[in-house]
Amino acid sequence: MGDKSFFFAGGGTGGHIYPAVAVAEQITRIEPTAKIHFFCSGRSIDKHILGQTGFEYTILPARAFSVGARQLIDFFSSFLESYRIAKAAISETDKAVIVGVGGFVSGPVCLAGHKCKVPIALLNVDIVPGRANKIIARWADEIFVQFEETGKYFAKRKPNVSVVGCPLRSSFSNPQPNKAIEQLSLDREKKILLITGASSGSENINKTVCSLLKNLEAFADDWQIVHLTGRGNFEKVAGRYDDAKISHKVLGYFDDMADLLAAADLVVGRSGALSVAEYAVTAAPSICMPYPYHKDRHQYLNAGKLVAAGAAVIVDDLPDEKDRAQWLWEKLKDLMTDHEKRRQMAEACKDIANPRADKKIAEKLINIAYGK
Repeated sequence: MGDKSFFFAGGGTGGHIYPAVAVAEQITRIEPTAKIHFFCSGRSIDKHILGQTGFEYTILPARAFSVGARQLIDFFSSFLESYRIAKAAISETDKAVIVGVGGFVSGPVCLAGHKCKVPIALLNVDIVPGRANKIIARWADEIFVQFEETGKYFAKRKPNVSVVGCPLRSSFSNPQPNKAIEQLSLDREKKILLITGASSGSENINKTVCSLLKNLEAFADDWQIVHLTGRGNFEKVAGRYDDAKISHKVLGYFDDMADLLAAADLVVGRSGALSVAEYAVTAAPSICMPYPYHKDRHQYLNAGKLVAAGAAVIVDDLPDEKDRAQWLWEKLKDLMTDHEKRRQMAEACKDIANPRADKKIAEKLINIAYGK
C-alpha cells in the first residue's frame, strides 16, 4: 500500500499537543511504517514535548490573531509564510492526511492541505470549538470530539463528527502512582494534594494556594503538597514555601502526569479539556478552577461534566484574591477531612473516563489514509 504521511498541526499549549502525540503514537503502533510530522508553534512548550517523542517537527512562524494594524500585518504575513512551508512539505508526499488539533498553527497547515486536496481531520477536545477549529471545519472530512454537545457547533458544515473522547498518552492506560512517589521522594504515609495550572501554570492558582499555606499547616500531619507552578513562575512560588510547615515539593513542570495524578488524593487545577480527561481516567478527585477569561467560558463547561458526574467541585477564579482564597479554603477543608467524599468522587471519575480515544482516532485516520 506504500507508506503514508500524517501531518499534525497545532501547538502553543500542552492541551493541543499532548492529544495529538497520543494519536500519533497509536498510528505508529498500528502502522509502524507510517510517517509522522508535526507543525508546531515557536513556544517552548511545543519543543519540550515534541523533543521527547522522536517525531519530526517543523516550527512555523504563525502567530495568534490580534486586533491592531501592526498585529494584523504580522498575523497575515506569518500565516502566508507558514502556509508556504506547509504546502511545500505536503506536496512532497505521495499521499497524506492532515490532522488539525487547534490553535493558530493549525489554520495555515489545514489550508495548505485543502489546496493540495488531501484529507483533513480535526481534533476538537473542548466542548466549545475555538476560532481556528470553527474556520477549519469547512475543509474537514472528519471531526473528532470529546463531548456529544460539541457536534452542534459543526452542524452547518455537515462533516462526519465522531464522539470518541480525548486522546491521552499511552502512560495513562497504565499509570504507576508509586513511580511518581519514588521519583519525587514523597512520604508514603501522607496523602497528596496536587496543585497544577496545566502545562503553562496559573499565576492566580499559584497566588491563591500560597496565601493558604498557613491554613494548610492544620493538615501537616496527614498531607503533603506537590505544587506544579509552570516554568516561568517557579522561583516566585518556591520562595513562598520557604517557611511552610506542611511537607511540600515545588516544581516548575513534571512530565509523568499520569503517575502523579494517579498518586494524588486531591487535585486543584484548571479545567482545560485535556485536564478534565486526565482527572477522569486517573480517578483523581478535583477542585476545578476554570480559566475565567475565555469569552465562551469553555473551561467552566468542561468542569461541569465532572461536576455533573460527582467527580469534581468548582471554585471560581474570582477577581478578588481574598474571595478566591476563602472559597478555595472552604472546599479544601471539606474534602481534605472527608475521605469518603473523596472516595465517591474517585469512583465517579471511573464512570465517565474514556481511556481508548487515541486508538479509535488512530484507526479512523489509518482507514482514511489507506482507503480502507
